[in-house]
Amino acid sequence: MEEDDVTIREQNFHSQVREYIVCFLLFAVLYIVSYCVISRYKRKSDDQEDEDAIVNRISMYLCTFTLAVSGGAVLLLPFSIISNEILLSLPKNYYIQWLNGSLIHGLWNLVSLFSNLCLFVLMPFAYFFLESEGFAGSKKGIKARILETFVMLFLLGLLILGIVWVASALIDNDAASMESLYDLWEFYLPYLYSCISLMGGLLLLMCTPVGLSRMFTVMGQLLVKPTILEDLDEQIYCIQLQEEALERRLNGTTSNSYFHGNSQHLYKDLDSIRNQRNKLERRKKASAWEKNLLYPIVMLILLAGTTISVLLVALNIVYLLVDETALPKGSKERDIGNASLSTFGVAQAVIEIILMFYLMVSSVVGFYSLWIFQELTPRKDDTTMTTIIGCCVSILVLSSALPVMSRTLGITRFDLLGDFGRFNWLGNFYIVVSYNLLFAVVTTWCLVRKFTSAVREELLKALGLDKLNLSNSTTDAESGKHSANGHQKTL
Repeated sequence: MEEDDVTIREQNFHSQVREYIVCFLLFAVLYIVSYCVISRYKRKSDDQEDEDAIVNRISMYLCTFTLAVSGGAVLLLPFSIISNEILLSLPKNYYIQWLNGSLIHGLWNLVSLFSNLCLFVLMPFAYFFLESEGFAGSKKGIKARILETFVMLFLLGLLILGIVWVASALIDNDAASMESLYDLWEFYLPYLYSCISLMGGLLLLMCTPVGLSRMFTVMGQLLVKPTILEDLDEQIYCIQLQEEALERRLNGTTSNSYFHGNSQHLYKDLDSIRNQRNKLERRKKASAWEKNLLYPIVMLILLAGTTISVLLVALNIVYLLVDETALPKGSKERDIGNASLSTFGVAQAVIEIILMFYLMVSSVVGFYSLWIFQELTPRKDDTTMTTIIGCCVSILVLSSALPVMSRTLGITRFDLLGDFGRFNWLGNFYIVVSYNLLFAVVTTWCLVRKFTSAVREELLKALGLDKLNLSNSTTDAESGKHSANGHQKTL
């Protein structure tokens, strides 16, 4: 019996070591990718060997850690779904014994823990540390800035604790709930993270429909559109004439300091015209298959992905109205691979994973398309650390809410694991149904508005109402100009 106990303990020890190694390798890959992404956008002028450079470097490492955690949150559901299907297909394969329910639950718990750590500790610390200068009268240096940062963090924690405590007292005036707020680890942080997750879900609800309609414009700018009844040589010739005219005007104004402000405006116009010329030349050099085949295929894929998403949400609404057990819930079972959660097996699982990534990319595109968050848009080699911190926090909130949104909308039937399934609002029937209805209605409205913009413009012109600026879409302002690929918006 003692030998059996020793064998069991050894097996458990080796299993835990394998889980730690797998988690470390996955996180190392995410950290390297995140570091490369942030280095691509970080302002190079910040790289100086002084006190501010040290502060910027520490803030950058914290932002890299946060972005890696965001990537882990995005990969939680896809990795879990793939693992479940692999274990179903190869249940006794020796080489996948490391892939088990304990590893999956451990990943969910680690992502939840690190998300709380980044959102409530690391990112506020990075921001306050970046903005700190030390208290008045104290000796300047790194230690003084660290002391000021910890004091600000302590005051911020007290402020948030008081706000949540008062909100809980107003919403649920119960002695048990009031006493549970004093339990910081078991109730307060999960409750606060539940509120943040709800706000993240609402932010996804606002950004994803906008991003789904905006994706067509973004892909249209990246790809080469088909050339139909267009003379690219004539357009390039006209652009070259405009470029030469601006260059002559600049040569005449650079010698006169009185026109210095006007010359800056001319330089901006010259850069815009050169960009248009480069895009027209790219269209001219593109091959026939790229212009006539790739662009329609990509547009059809985007349309199919959006349509399938809306149909799955509509089907989920029907399930919710018929069966209350369709509500998203958490699972505490340690075993996976017992049954497939997809009706059509691996094919449906692959479609679900593609839709999740598509929704995440669309939510990020929609987030930066909203005028409220446009100032957070990163620019290559010209993004300040403050803006990077804001971007990392926003992406962390969006990615942490992605598994909850995917399960709430019925994109997948995989139950939420760990602390992700402990959110209080997931069991509220009215919140879940309203969320699904709003997503379906807003997404449909954005798509209809996107594809009927040209018709609306022509109707306004025919009625003589085009001067009233009744159409306020982002593309309407460029209706008289060439788009990213040289097209004009015509009916």
